[in-house]
Amino acid sequence: MTKKIHTFLHGVASDGSEISRSERNEYERTMARNATALVDTVKGNDVVILHDPQSTGLVSALHAHGTHVIWRSHVGLDQPNDIARAAWDMLRPYLDEAEAYVFSRRNYVWEGLDDSRVHIIPPSIDAFTAKNRDLTNDEVAHILSVARVFEDGKATADIDGSARPVHVERKVHMSGSPIPPEVPIVVQVSRWDRLKDPLGVLDGFVRHIAPKTDGYLVLAGPAATSVRDDPEQPEVLAELETRRTGLPPAIRDRVRIAQLPMEDEGENAIVVNALQRHATVVVQKSLAEGFGLTVAEAMWKARPVVASRVGGIEDQIESGRSGILIEPDDLERFGSEVAALLEDRARAEHLGTEAKARVTREFLTPRHLIKQGRLVLSLIE
Repeated sequence: MTKKIHTFLHGVASDGSEISRSERNEYERTMARNATALVDTVKGNDVVILHDPQSTGLVSALHAHGTHVIWRSHVGLDQPNDIARAAWDMLRPYLDEAEAYVFSRRNYVWEGLDDSRVHIIPPSIDAFTAKNRDLTNDEVAHILSVARVFEDGKATADIDGSARPVHVERKVHMSGSPIPPEVPIVVQVSRWDRLKDPLGVLDGFVRHIAPKTDGYLVLAGPAATSVRDDPEQPEVLAELETRRTGLPPAIRDRVRIAQLPMEDEGENAIVVNALQRHATVVVQKSLAEGFGLTVAEAMWKARPVVASRVGGIEDQIESGRSGILIEPDDLERFGSEVAALLEDRARAEHLGTEAKARVTREFLTPRHLIKQGRLVLSLIE
């Protein structure tokens, strides 16, 4: 049900079905159980921020408890269709008692909501978390060696910093052998989700990047064993593995499908950090996107990014200045832009520098917290 609501709000009914009355009843029963547990943890006049559509069923119970409820949605569709509207129609009645609605973009605001309660606050990244904190080149190499992304893997790594230290010991499960550290790599980090289009990235690499460059492709996502609430992810991962196996050996040897350990959040985050920092080019070829903070994460690390012109990605990248935007179905343009950056390192470096400056100005936590703080104060004053 969680996955179905998510895909409906992106305008996609992956199984071709509607949200049934029985599914809605199950949703309401689940929300009632969760609400009973949640109200015991808050007091009257507290401010509770509920995130994403799946939480709408908690609004009424929290309001009845005397709390101020802000509901925030991170997903949306630039041009809503009947599938998205069906999800809105199901969820909208649960939102009547929320005092504020927060969306990442004006285009994502649902039809039928009270516009006086609507606020637009883009999301942000925290520069000091394990996923985004600065790493030296030696630390990047050490982390990726321990994780067996690189050859000659070391046993463990302990990375200190302003946040809590991170211990790295688990290995990335990777199709193919470890990557030589000196080769250029193209990286996409995402869930194994059709909306992230990892199969399209693979096809674009095979057809339009591999023949022109000596680059490698790394498609990175969660370990299959960690995905329990999304039956589609193992299917997509299996399709990728099958597609890779069928490639000519010379190209197959330059494609890696990397399943990242998820047991320790900090360890996973620091491996993603190192992988993005080592990337020659980062891509995000999504077919639909709420905001796409993996783009901001890569930009913060001064990586050149080639990404789809969809959703919040458009708000982050100024195409041609702080990255490159392409139409999500244009594989040839996608491939040519990535190949050009692999060959023109000076331009890639310039785009990366501008990308970091863009995130510094617009998408770091302090700016986000100021806007959110003003909203909270407006409710309690």
